[in-house]
Amino acid sequence: MNEADQIGEHAVGIAPPQSVPLVRGSGRTLAEELRLQLADEIVRGLLPPGAALDETELARRFQISRTPVREALRQLAASGLIVSRAHRGSVVAQPDHERLIGMFEAMAELEALCAGLAAVRITPAERHALAAAHEELRAMIQSGDPQRYHEINEAFHSTIYAGAHNAYLAELTLATRVRVQPFRRAQFRNLGRLAKSHREHDLVMTAIMRGDRDGAMRSMREHIETVRVEYEMYAKSLSSMSLLSVSLSSTKRS
Repeated sequence: MNEADQIGEHAVGIAPPQSVPLVRGSGRTLAEELRLQLADEIVRGLLPPGAALDETELARRFQISRTPVREALRQLAASGLIVSRAHRGSVVAQPDHERLIGMFEAMAELEALCAGLAAVRITPAERHALAAAHEELRAMIQSGDPQRYHEINEAFHSTIYAGAHNAYLAELTLATRVRVQPFRRAQFRNLGRLAKSHREHDLVMTAIMRGDRDGAMRSMREHIETVRVEYEMYAKSLSSMSLLSVSLSSTKRS
């Protein structure tokens, strides 16, 4: 029996309390919005491993057609968050710890290359855009909005990719970011993470602005490694809360 079949044996259906219309935002398509929503629920444990993802049910839940649902599920399968089974639908299947570490290692090296090249190739206009995104992130720390911080954070990193002026490298980096994105996004819920992330960005940006290629690569690599550690802390906190909830539930029944 393969992994998908094993997961499928324990599949549970999605039973949301009510339908919630999916709202398109920040220039994203409905498929992208749904992918982010489902990825968030998977990473937070609201959709546990083995949860069945039925196209019809998802379309009804979010009040959209099945076309964006199919595209969102395709993207989630590419990221490794779900397993698509021929003629049997999709189920949640998070990557194991070793694979997740490998994904972050690749992300760290790709982003470090981008930062290093940006330090010697970035244009004045791109410098201005990078500084503007950095300042907007500073403002987001005060508002404490992790979702908005995540959106501007992506703009910050994308500006660095563009500043590297290597289209192929940018393409590889973006493709890897899509796979790692749900985990990068989740770590922003850690207490104090927004401020720490901004300080890490500050080191990267300072090195780029100085034309310090080695410093930019080192700072970016360390930043992504910290993101991985922060995500693991977040995942452990979720696990601890889940165990506490089960314990309290058992105590009440006793």
